[in-house]
Amino acid sequence: MPGNENLTSKTQLNKPYISHSQLKQMKKFNTKIADSQATGILPLSPDKFDFAAYEAYADALNKKCADFWQAESGVLVYRRMRVAECFSYACADMDRSLNLQLGALAQSMKYNADVPNFLEPWYGIGTIASAYGCDYMWSKGNAPAIKPSFHSLDEVLNYEPQTVSQTKIGRHTLNMIEYFMEQTKGKLPVSFTDSQSPLNIVTNLLPLDNFFIELLMNPDIVAVLFDKFANLSLEFNREQEKLIGNSLVLPGHGFASSVKWKGLGLSDDNAIMISPDEYTRLAVPSAKKICDPYGGLVFHSCGDWSAWIDAVLSIDRLKMADAAFSPQTDPGATDKLEAFHAFANTGVVLNARIVGDVETIEQQLKRLWVPGMKLIVVTYCETPEEQETAYRRIKEICT
Repeated sequence: MPGNENLTSKTQLNKPYISHSQLKQMKKFNTKIADSQATGILPLSPDKFDFAAYEAYADALNKKCADFWQAESGVLVYRRMRVAECFSYACADMDRSLNLQLGALAQSMKYNADVPNFLEPWYGIGTIASAYGCDYMWSKGNAPAIKPSFHSLDEVLNYEPQTVSQTKIGRHTLNMIEYFMEQTKGKLPVSFTDSQSPLNIVTNLLPLDNFFIELLMNPDIVAVLFDKFANLSLEFNREQEKLIGNSLVLPGHGFASSVKWKGLGLSDDNAIMISPDEYTRLAVPSAKKICDPYGGLVFHSCGDWSAWIDAVLSIDRLKMADAAFSPQTDPGATDKLEAFHAFANTGVVLNARIVGDVETIEQQLKRLWVPGMKLIVVTYCETPEEQETAYRRIKEICT
């Protein structure tokens, strides 16, 4: 989401990686590491990867996923294998990214979980902004970043965007998907690239202060622009889907995902920068337009969005929502866990990311869980043994 000096970047990897065993002693967000949700991975080339074993593993877990999706309530455990390098400099190198992610898939099978991990060819928040002539800036060892190049809403509206697939990053993303599919022979689950809501996309183009003035003065024109972003997103998603085919997992980037699930995930971090009413009126229609062809909207925002729960749950065909539930996960993680009891008996899945040890998971889950919830507990346990203990306690608490 937007940062200092109007510069947006997915993650900064100019700081050293430390192990979860060090992190979990801190019990708070550690600003000295590159990625609190990442796991150290040994890369694995396609010729060394056991495709048959992962196919069988994923098929078995997807049966659990299918049952969960049809149920009115329940709990699944997802041990996410997030590779820090793929969220930064390695996202430009298709060979390196694939090898790192194959290493992550192989490692994930050692951890007791209910949802399989998946491949994601490209990470980067500026995909739709590229249609407006914005190009990535790269600093050594860092993620791609975008600096807004427009100064007013009129400038953006008067600009005739390209289709995303014609842009440099659009072509690279599609080439990367094609490469991943070719190397894996379509045998592994794959998601779309990082999908952003129109409310997030606009801040890749306009400085935040300028945008909020426009939001106050010209809300109807903002809605028109958001609809343009939605059309660009829809078109690019169709191009990605043509290449991924039946291997497509939903909701995709950042969420527990399965080939058995519906709904498309959008990062909507700027939702908490406007009122719930404004969010519902101005931001939701275009976000729904992007997601409805895939079964409905799946919501993510960083930080504490507990005050927006009613607005999020009011979204028609909402399938899932994601939030951070421990200080180690997000510096702005919510401490209002009980507010999320509102998800009980709605049929909407809550994707709960909890970085921390078994004690932290147990402590937070006892506050979060109530009967009637459809909950996915996302863990980051360092060892298979710790994951086994966490898995068992999660099931005990929630059943």
